[in-house]
Amino acid sequence: MAARKLHHLEGTYAVARLEPTTPVPAWADGAGFVSITRTDDELSIVCRADRVPQCVQVAVSWACFKLQGPFAFDETGVVLNVIEPLSKNGVGIFVVSTYDGDHILVQSADVERSVALWQAAGHLVTGVGIRIR
Repeated sequence: MAARKLHHLEGTYAVARLEPTTPVPAWADGAGFVSITRTDDELSIVCRADRVPQCVQVAVSWACFKLQGPFAFDETGVVLNVIEPLSKNGVGIFVVSTYDGDHILVQSADVERSVALWQAAGHLVTGVGIRIR
């Protein structure tokens, strides 16, 4: 598989869960990566953690990495290539895909380990607070 470039996005992220009929709250939008997904079961929001109110069900302390593209829409194995080294080594992930790219979130406590695993797999990791080997 091809080596990929990942860029660490500044800030700590959260994954919030609201009821499926809840209107999109104003706090969801702002600086940094934002993903808003509504299903029959939930309204899921990924955004900077400092914007999420305490009264919301939330998983906090995520670091976000953007897979640097572009990738052809029909290109296969892009995400698998990047998550496989983490998955095989017990690192939990949360993936958000958009039209133009993919974002991989790992727990903040797993950042150094994730970067080391990606580098060992031949991937390049750049960004704020990331030590490059």
